[in-house]
Amino acid sequence: MKNRFIFLIVLLVVSKVFSQQMLTPNEAVALALENNYGIKLADNQKELAKNNANVLNSGFLPTVSGNAGATYNIDDTEAEFSNGNITVLNGAESSRYNASVNLNYTLFDGLGRSYNYKQLKERYHLSELQARETIENTVFQLFTIYYNVAQITENTAALKQTLAISNDRLLRAQYQFDYGQNTKLDVLNAEVDINNDSINLINSKQQLKNAKRDLNVVFGNILSNDFDVTTSIEFNILYNKQELFDKAKTRNTALLQIEKNIDISGFDIKSGKSAYLPTIGLTGSYGWNRNNNNAASFLAVSTNTGLSGGLNLSWNLFDGGNTITRVKNAKINLQNQQLQKEQLLVTLERDFNNAWDDYQNKLNIYKIREDNIFTSENNFNRTEEKFKIGQVNSIEFRQAQLNLLNSELSRNQAKYEAKLAELQMLQICGELLNVNF
Repeated sequence: MKNRFIFLIVLLVVSKVFSQQMLTPNEAVALALENNYGIKLADNQKELAKNNANVLNSGFLPTVSGNAGATYNIDDTEAEFSNGNITVLNGAESSRYNASVNLNYTLFDGLGRSYNYKQLKERYHLSELQARETIENTVFQLFTIYYNVAQITENTAALKQTLAISNDRLLRAQYQFDYGQNTKLDVLNAEVDINNDSINLINSKQQLKNAKRDLNVVFGNILSNDFDVTTSIEFNILYNKQELFDKAKTRNTALLQIEKNIDISGFDIKSGKSAYLPTIGLTGSYGWNRNNNNAASFLAVSTNTGLSGGLNLSWNLFDGGNTITRVKNAKINLQNQQLQKEQLLVTLERDFNNAWDDYQNKLNIYKIREDNIFTSENNFNRTEEKFKIGQVNSIEFRQAQLNLLNSELSRNQAKYEAKLAELQMLQICGELLNVNF
């Protein structure tokens, strides 16, 4: 008894070690958000836009520069002074040194930099929406592959069951042939069916391996061990169509990006109009200069240190029409953005209605397929009972077996198609990232 208990403990430990990882939908989403390369690239683009929207890139801050220089001369000089004296110097040395700190600051530029700064902030918000769109597309792609793995997993289980039934049928046919109750033809038919079922199972297993590799690519290929996925699915059938459509008109990612582009175009017009106004700037400098003159100069050494400052105004009264053209084009671009929004609203309503009807239809088809499983199982069980007592031949039994298999495969396909239709509808409404998977 003690040895049996120890054996059971060892068996549980070994099965725990060699069991495959069960990857739940929420875990799959977390892995994709952390490791998917497309999402990482979108995050980097968002970070670039954030840097551009910083006050350091706004033009509101002054510029400060430092300058320094030195000059050394050796000259041959002949100097005649006012008293008539003449001095001749060969190889006379002189040097000059200077250093300064300069400040430039634009006090007013027609509010152009203000509108540019607001435009950069809106571009950062636009990059956030673009990153969100990338995440939504990645999550939907993830579940397209995830549920493909789940479907093939269930299909593989159904094919294994079919093969087991065919093996049992072959064994029964062989016994019956050995005892003279049937012909060799039944044995051969059973062997043919086993071969076909084996091939289908082999292909399904290979499809499962390939689908898992595809899923691992979405994760950045970080999973080194084999894994399983959840095959249980829950549907939310309590959606309110009007409430979802209202969310689509306010939360759809593509629509929000159009609205953000409209805001950016508005600031582009205002920024262009700022060129009609003058620019006022402030300059300041603190400098040091030292001259070491040669003997022919009136001053041997001179040193200057001091501050200087000033205001400057520039007004481009006419730039050849560039500003006028820019403003006109910006207005046309704004009109285009508004037209695109109206077009998108029409397309959005169509896509939402299509997605809603598609979800409802596929959900109903899944329910019918689910009910059909019960009928197929009942039919197969009765056919199997009659087959065992010889009231049904092998062809009729095989047909009932295939009917059950096809019902299971069709049910699996309908289940995951309905779930993907639900997720697509939620993506259109901007709610895909707000649901618990």
